[in-house]
Amino acid sequence: MQDIDIIKAIANERRLQILEWLRNPQAHFPPQTDGDLVEDGVCAVLIAEKLGLSPPTLSEHMRVLSQAGLVRPKRIKQWILYKRDEERISALKKLLQERL
Repeated sequence: MQDIDIIKAIANERRLQILEWLRNPQAHFPPQTDGDLVEDGVCAVLIAEKLGLSPPTLSEHMRVLSQAGLVRPKRIKQWILYKRDEERISALKKLLQERL
């Protein structure tokens, strides 16, 4: 993915909010039955409910973030869990500092 595409991915308030919440999932989401909030990620249903979005709308936001490499999806049973990709986010921060 091009650098500009990654910047476009974070140029949305809802996607930035999701990334912020996923930085410390235990502070922002209740415990979930399947998967650990920190180790496995947060269930898409919980993220959608917290944002007040329909599942298809959240799915599009998460697709953009996933394609940018900022989050990683993981399937556990019928659930899709999302976790930040800290390595990719650090690289993005470095890129922004170098270019600005």
